[in-house]
Amino acid sequence: MLIAIDHGNKQMKTIHCPPFVSGLAESITRPFGSNILEYQDKFYTLSNQRIPYKRDKTEDDRFFILTLFGIAEELHIEEKYGEEVVHVSLAVGLPPAHYGAQSQAFIRYFSGRGIVNFQYRDKPYTIYIKDVRCYPQAFAAAVTMMNKLLDKPRVLIVDIGGFTADYLMMRSGRADLSICDSLENGVILLYNRIRTKVNSEFDILLEETDIDDILKDGESGYSPEVVSLVEKLARDFVNDLANSLRERMLDLMSGTVVFVGGGAILLRRQIEASGKVRNAVFVEDINANAKGYEFLYKMETTGR
Repeated sequence: MLIAIDHGNKQMKTIHCPPFVSGLAESITRPFGSNILEYQDKFYTLSNQRIPYKRDKTEDDRFFILTLFGIAEELHIEEKYGEEVVHVSLAVGLPPAHYGAQSQAFIRYFSGRGIVNFQYRDKPYTIYIKDVRCYPQAFAAAVTMMNKLLDKPRVLIVDIGGFTADYLMMRSGRADLSICDSLENGVILLYNRIRTKVNSEFDILLEETDIDDILKDGESGYSPEVVSLVEKLARDFVNDLANSLRERMLDLMSGTVVFVGGGAILLRRQIEASGKVRNAVFVEDINANAKGYEFLYKMETTGR
């Protein structure tokens, strides 16, 4: 079974399941609740407190455990649980700037583990990860909309994720890999700025979910002064990102700019109001990279 997973610093995404926060709680005794994963005599539950940013996700097993959650959710849909071994082909990805240096290590991280036994929601799962392929983010998201890009002479894909903002130039439907990189300008940096500033000025400890609620529709249970400050910092963040792209000779006022990723969805109002982008197209599917990984895997292995 082919399973594609987008290992975001903020959220984990598969193709068929809702995104979940890249956060874990570990225990040696079984905690309360039903969404519990048991692996190697330890118990894991998902947490809204995400793992601190890790440039190298292979430093420990936490992203592997998060991967098991994603695999289990996908297998559950197909009712592929029990003692029978399910052979899994895994399609994953990395930011373009990290891809060259880290892709082989990321592949090895998931490979060579033999038969993996675990339980999730009190159901047994037995898997063998037989093949792992890794692809660049942004490029993966772009291939999911290739039919819309073929007739456009120049399209800039901007993928705003948790810690990176990846960009890729497409020319008449072809990737120009000479203009493809990652900026460490993801929404986690914005969260940190907002939480620090709001705590300093109002003595309020905002959670990331609180910030999400404000940025999505400008409404929340907080005072207008807090909402105004959050909005201002978000506008500044969008302007800084646009200026960073401009410094790299990327003109957002000509051609089409396609925004993908959870950060782009979150900041859509601020991007559209910034006046920095003339023709912006937003991909609302937060699973676009995962779908791209699946597509590229099939192309690579079957030629179709």
